[in-house]
Parts: sequence; structure tokens; C-alpha cells
Amino acid sequence: MTSSPGATNWIKLIILGLIWGSSFMAVTVALEGLGPVSIAAVRITLGAVSLLIITALMRIELPSISTRHGRTVWLCALGMGFFTNALPFSLLSWGQTYVASGFAGVCMAVVPLFVLPLAHFLVPGERMTLRRALGFTIGFGGVLTLIGFKAFASAGSDFESLARLACLAAALCYAIGSIITRLCPSVNLLSLSAAALSCGAVMIVPTALWQEGLPNLPEGRSLLAVFYLGLVPTALAQVLLVQVARSAGPSFLSTVNYQVPVWSVFFGALLLNETLPPQLFAALILILGGLLLSRAPAHRQRP
Repeated sequence: MTSSPGATNWIKLIILGLIWGSSFMAVTVALEGLGPVSIAAVRITLGAVSLLIITALMRIELPSISTRHGRTVWLCALGMGFFTNALPFSLLSWGQTYVASGFAGVCMAVVPLFVLPLAHFLVPGERMTLRRALGFTIGFGGVLTLIGFKAFASAGSDFESLARLACLAAALCYAIGSIITRLCPSVNLLSLSAAALSCGAVMIVPTALWQEGLPNLPEGRSLLAVFYLGLVPTALAQVLLVQVARSAGPSFLSTVNYQVPVWSVFFGALLLNETLPPQLFAALILILGGLLLSRAPAHRQRP
């Protein structure tokens, strides 16, 4: 991994921000015809099938379970499938039944705050400097503003507060998933993406059937939203995520979440006419300010 991510990784990062920012709006639309866990199951399964077909056509083999290297890769794929797909998709889909898509998107700005301390201990070369620690502190103040202290005081009757915590928990999942992706042994990136989504599908489909039963086929724009979620924010984004995390590292990948809140608020307000709470924008300023401060040293490294 080089000190400079390079133009290609920056382009992929911008594309990821746009894709993930639009996914929250798509989830809100998909909820018109499916339950939250079913949405997670369908999109992950569609993504897995798409990548498995592509790897088969390109004659790219999945990691071999017969070798120690292959078993390690599959273990990482299992962690990726759980922490970057099955669990966060379920949490976000459920959370968006009670909060606006824009709010869920803003919560993704918290991901780098989780990545910083995790990468410090787990990823060589990604130490938490004093500047990063200061940025972390400022950003954490934004997190408290974002979810509100009421969320911590909730006894379970306030589903909106629980939904806010669910969105925040999804951000933690993404942070853990990015660390696992970076630490995975060397392997074909498309093969790893297909393996991760396949593991996610194996975990989430039985859970969805147990929780919500066999769903009816959604209609109209709900059906289109589900297909979009499966093919673009899941399949395509998984490939881009793996490429960027492996090439430039989890801390750089986490900066995609500077963009996600902007796009999620934009799509939610433009296409869903969502009205967002005033404190959301104050929280966003604090979070992004802290994150930009924490990333400043990376831009002063050698070219």
C-alpha cells in the first residue's frame, strides 16, 4: 500500500460516495413493498448471484477451501459478509422505517471515527496521530449532537431513538468490515467480493425467512429499487470497496463517508421530499470538520 492513494482510487471513491448516498433513498422506496430484513436478503442475494455469474464467465475461481491460505480468505470473506453486508444492511433498513433516509446517510459520516482507533491497533502504517485524535474528539461531539442524548435514555418505547442507534451501529459494522478487508491475504479481488457477498447471503436469507417469512414480489418502483440496491450499491459497490480498501487502506476508504451524507440528504430531499431536523446540519458540520482535520496529515505526505 503506497502513501498516496492515486487518481484511480480517488475516482473510485467519488463513485462509491454517489452510489452509497443514493442507496438510502432506494431503501426507503423498497420499504413500500418489502420488510427491512427481506430487503437486506434480496439485495445481498442479487449481488452475490451477479458476481458469481461474472466470475464464472471470466473463469475466476473462488478461494480454495483445501489450502490454509484459502481457508483464511474464506474466514475474512465471512467477516466481510457479516460486517459489510448482512448486519449493517439489516440495521439500516430497519432504522429507515423510523428515520429519514438523509439521517441514515449522515450517520455514515461516523464510520471514519470508528476506523481511526481500529486501524491504529490493527493495520500497520495507520497510526493515530495527535491531529487525528483531535479530529476524532471533534467528530465524536458531532455524533452526540446527531443522535441526541435521548437515544441513550430510551427504554425501548422510542423507536426513533433506537433507529438512530441502529444506524450508528451500522456505521461501526462498516468500519470493522473495512479493517477485515484490508487484513485479508492476497487474493483476486473479484473472487473475494463474490465470496463475501455469498457468505452474507447464506447468513441473511435464513434470518429473513425466520423474521418476515417468504415475501411477496414487490411491484412498481419498490421492485425497481430492490434491483437497483442489489446490482449497484451491493454488487458494484462491493467490488469497488474491496479494490480501494486493498489498494489504499481502510482509513482512505473511510473518507468516502465525507460524501455519503451530502448525497443522501440531497436525494432524500429532492426525490422523497424529506424534512430533516435542524440539529442534523450542526452535527454534520462537527463530524466533517473533525474528519477533515484527522485526515490532514495524509495530504502532507510526500507525493
